[in-house]
Amino acid sequence: MKRRDFLTNSSTLLGVGLIAQALDSCSTTSVTPKPNANFTIDLTNSANGALNTVGGVLSTQGIYIVRTGQSTYIALAPYCTHEGCGVSYNSSVKQFICPCHNGKFDLNGNVVSGPPPSPLSQYKVTLSGTTLTVTG
Repeated sequence: MKRRDFLTNSSTLLGVGLIAQALDSCSTTSVTPKPNANFTIDLTNSANGALNTVGGVLSTQGIYIVRTGQSTYIALAPYCTHEGCGVSYNSSVKQFICPCHNGKFDLNGNVVSGPPPSPLSQYKVTLSGTTLTVTG
């Protein structure tokens, strides 16, 4: 075997091995990273103005708060359930997007597309007057 042929064949085998490893490294198991939470939000504070309208999203204390109705809110963990990457909110499409594998979630944290096997983790949210309490 000529040296050139050996190097070409070796490079091809190495490339195939690396591709197989990369494909195998994408986990199919669900990850549910959920930081602890125990805080309140004053809805009359202008800093929380994003929650004045239904569909509004606020990121605070490392958690996303979404106003889902006239008096209903949900709190979502900011990590993708696929491999734990941090998600960001895209206001133009009203979705949470994971940059690692393009997982997409709706405003309720449900999977819209991509590899995430389950919705974003949620926290308990209670409303008392103009104060939201997030725990979990």
